[in-house]
Amino acid sequence: MGATDPIEAERQRIRDAHLMPDRARSTARGVHHVALLSADVERTVRFYQGVLGFPLTEMIENRDYKGSTHFFFDLGNGNLLAFFDFPGLDLGPYAEVLGGLHHLAISVDPATWRELRDRLDAAGVEYMEESGTSVYFRDPDGARIELLADPLGEMYGNKVL
Repeated sequence: MGATDPIEAERQRIRDAHLMPDRARSTARGVHHVALLSADVERTVRFYQGVLGFPLTEMIENRDYKGSTHFFFDLGNGNLLAFFDFPGLDLGPYAEVLGGLHHLAISVDPATWRELRDRLDAAGVEYMEESGTSVYFRDPDGARIELLADPLGEMYGNKVL
């Protein structure tokens, strides 16, 4: 695919129009949390804390739905992964839809990446390894998760921040 490829040409047009070399500082402080849905709170805790090593930090009632639990895992650097359960609601299985979550990429150092890949093996979790730096798998509710051995702000040798 060269510069004459229509997809790459469109990508370059958008870069030229919107990617500013002297971009302004973001108005955001960072991601407070990303919230996913859980069908079973304890199963989710066993997976994210027990298999992946993300410490559970708190469990509170979801303010928007009585009886629902809002619980949080530490992803490092002040970032949280949160979950809700919605007992009594008949929610369907995970689905990729426009505007929905495709996958959540979590940065870990290379040694931890290898350890977590081994822990996925030991837990019988199927995964796909890509380029020796990414491992993709589904959590117990079907959400696609990526563990990425690249540093924050980099992807496959490219600075993205």
